[in-house]
Amino acid sequence: MRRVVSLFLPYLPIERLRRQERAALRLPERTPLQLPVDDDPGACSVPRGGGWRPGARWARDGVQSRADIEEQIAALPTHAQPPMRELGRRSEGASHPFRRSGQHMPHDAAGGTASTGHAPLALIGKVGRRDEVVAACAAAMALGIHVGMAATHARALVADLDVRPHDPLADATLLDRLALQAVRRWSPIAAATADGLWLDLTGCDHLHGGEERFCRRLAAFCRRAGYTARLAIADTPGAAHALSHAGREDLIIVPRGGTLAALSPLPLTALRLDAAALGAARRFGFEKVADLLPVARAPLARRLGLAALTRLDQALGAIAEPITPRADPTIPSAERRLLEPIGTAEALAQVMEDLLHDLAAVLQARGLGARALRLTCLRVDGGEQLVAIGTSRPSRDVAHLLRLFRLRIERIDPGLGIEQFRLEAPHTEPLDAVDLGAVLAGDTIARDPARLVDVVAGRIGSAAVFRMAPLPSHVPERAVTRADPVAVPGDWPGWRRPARLFERPEPLSGVIALLPDQPPRRFEWRGRQHRVVAGDGPERIHGEWWRREGEVWAVRDYYRVEDEEGGRYWLFRRGDGVDDQTGDLSWWLHGVFA
Repeated sequence: MRRVVSLFLPYLPIERLRRQERAALRLPERTPLQLPVDDDPGACSVPRGGGWRPGARWARDGVQSRADIEEQIAALPTHAQPPMRELGRRSEGASHPFRRSGQHMPHDAAGGTASTGHAPLALIGKVGRRDEVVAACAAAMALGIHVGMAATHARALVADLDVRPHDPLADATLLDRLALQAVRRWSPIAAATADGLWLDLTGCDHLHGGEERFCRRLAAFCRRAGYTARLAIADTPGAAHALSHAGREDLIIVPRGGTLAALSPLPLTALRLDAAALGAARRFGFEKVADLLPVARAPLARRLGLAALTRLDQALGAIAEPITPRADPTIPSAERRLLEPIGTAEALAQVMEDLLHDLAAVLQARGLGARALRLTCLRVDGGEQLVAIGTSRPSRDVAHLLRLFRLRIERIDPGLGIEQFRLEAPHTEPLDAVDLGAVLAGDTIARDPARLVDVVAGRIGSAAVFRMAPLPSHVPERAVTRADPVAVPGDWPGWRRPARLFERPEPLSGVIALLPDQPPRRFEWRGRQHRVVAGDGPERIHGEWWRREGEVWAVRDYYRVEDEEGGRYWLFRRGDGVDDQTGDLSWWLHGVFA
């Protein structure tokens, strides 16, 4: 189920200006007090026999008096004067070094403190033909200033009101930077709203320790930056937006499926309705979201308008409300918008080729190669089709990448037609120029299996293509592992091992063998009896005692045997045939030779 986070910054314009003021009013570094130093102090003034203590009156003989030092300090600028503690010893206890500074200072709603001494601040913007208050700090709101008040009325009401023009472009730039931060660090789907952010946390909340932990960390991040934040998590973007703006708490987490119960007590202003719809709702007596639910949809649409009904359905989840994510400029991408929608496989392949050529130019300019490509197709009806491919090595070869995309054209459902394409490379790696010296010299070079691996993986899946690589272990089932199919394997040991090694040894029954070192003469495997005509061994393998205690004394004796039909098998006996502590003398088949 979808989970959306709504971040609401109620005092963003005010707090942005306060933050700029704090950055501009940085005081210069304090100049330490430079006391005169005597290069020739003469004889030591410390009395013989001890008794010296810091600050003693006799220890200051011949040095400037305290009054002279205080006069020098008073002559310094205010910011350069040292604290009183540097002038001498004090009797009161020092404050705790790890106690948070300013913890007893009351904070106002706009992020400042009550003791900062700022004048009441109001931002004025052009709304229609008149100047209105767009934002106001907590001190101004306490004096009667509110959003929507005329600028002349606000100036007449508060004489010392600090009036400044509103800069919506600066606020939008700040929110855009915050959305880019969210895309890079928190969620791949994040977008800026008029006064906050939307973050789609579906499938990535566990990366941040859960929904509640993520919201608390996000609120702490905003608090450190100097912004007041209100957060809400719900199943739909509309519900999360309504709860963050009209909820009673700063952090609201709606459980899955509880959207209707959470939205019912909220006022209608939380649904992002226009002024005409809100006015009509007041005339008909609608005050809360719960008042709209029992009303029939057709009369409700005639009274409030179809846009109000759409907002209600988006908040409840009846109509999808997609979030257009903020594009990361660091991700190489290419985009095409078509004059007419297309739906055939040939047309889709042509658009893919054009996009790959554009993206290859971007990758070449940056010296990168794509390891993963994501193609997003936007249909006429608003639906999206997503196709992704991956490569085993960085590549920007258009022909090879197009071949991989052609394998997945059948997965694209064009519907009524596709009118917009976007190709991104979310995973890239450095790709230098190819060294052609060996090719021009005529030297034989090994073929790179990366292209073949990409084509096979595109057909049957990347998890089905692998290469066996050796591991440093003498236990057969631990001596091999699955590795990257294009990676260079290590050196295999010189031990003779069967071509087909079972993942788990299979038990044998009816075994006849002469203890302790002779191979078996007959055995029964999978319901068939085998009579051995030749055998070789044993090859003794001890358990890896450092892994677990059960392998301290464990022993396996492996034999290579051949039966009457010519089948060659690799089997072993648990135990050395002498000491019962080494094994239970059971027989197992571990592999078959070719």
